[in-house]
Amino acid sequence: MMRFILNKLFYGILTLFGVVTVIFLLFTVLPGDPARMMLDQREDSEQLEIIRKKYGFDESLMTQYLYYVNDLSPLSFHSKKSEDYTFLTNDTYSYQPLFSIGNIVTVLKYPYLRESFQKNGKKVAKVILETLPNTAILAVSSIFVAIVLGIIFGILSAVYKDTWVDKIIAVISTLGMSIPSFFSAILFAWVFGFLLQKYTGLEMTGSLYEVDDFGEEIYIQWKNLILPALVLGIRPLAVVIQLMRNSLLEVLSLDYIRTAKAKGLNTYQVIKNHALKNALNPVVTAISGWFASMLAGAVFVEYIFNWNGLGKEIVIALNTLDLPVIMGSVLVIATLFICINILVDIIYSWLDPRIRLQ
Repeated sequence: MMRFILNKLFYGILTLFGVVTVIFLLFTVLPGDPARMMLDQREDSEQLEIIRKKYGFDESLMTQYLYYVNDLSPLSFHSKKSEDYTFLTNDTYSYQPLFSIGNIVTVLKYPYLRESFQKNGKKVAKVILETLPNTAILAVSSIFVAIVLGIIFGILSAVYKDTWVDKIIAVISTLGMSIPSFFSAILFAWVFGFLLQKYTGLEMTGSLYEVDDFGEEIYIQWKNLILPALVLGIRPLAVVIQLMRNSLLEVLSLDYIRTAKAKGLNTYQVIKNHALKNALNPVVTAISGWFASMLAGAVFVEYIFNWNGLGKEIVIALNTLDLPVIMGSVLVIATLFICINILVDIIYSWLDPRIRLQ
């Protein structure tokens, strides 16, 4: 088991390194001069030179790449010279010096995601820490809805195969898979937040934290989570229903299930004690992919519902060409995606030990 986990971690690190390289090339080579983006319309030649020197934009592409990897690496190398890009100061980020070789000091630190171009030099890590929890709450709520309802409807669909119950559930799941999330968001906001607002009490837009009318107190508005969570959970719900139905039907046709029925166990006992665990394998795999994808797919839903999460922040950063925020956000989402997939592979190997031998 330990060897299996180490292999997954090794390939996860290689994948993350590839993601870092692609992100750097995509957002450094294509957009243009980042120094001009930072200064917008206020630049002059002297200011541009200062910015390029401060952030290493005047260096070669390979040197900039090494700077970027060095900033992201927990174990990194920095110059003691104040005029160099890699000079460390206490107000840059927390670090623990390990040893020095000449003018180079090796330190242990948190990954440095640099500073926003548009938020007065605000740390990208701080921007992400302020918005990611809201996105995580939305994603967890959505996947919880998809898991609970998907497993229940999937079991009902399998138990009542080819009946009207099965057909209605199939129609619902087909619609859920075919409708894009941004369209569902607009439709739900209009119907439940506008047309039926008198009965639902829900708003078309709103975030988890809101400020009172006097601007003095911040309070949690849980009802604002309902519509975006439902919208974001529709497509994974449809997938879980179909996977659960097909997997359970396959398991129920196996010999050991017929033996359990021959012993006098009813349908509920057979499913609960014998079939459910084995039928969950493909569902667990699908949920992992959808949960990680929700962190990226929440972009449209958050923006439409004005949910103050990482997805909405990415849209704002794209509109303002705030490259460090975009790069940091994409990197964080990719890292979470890789970590979730590794965790699910471990869970999957526990459910089915044969996976470790492949």
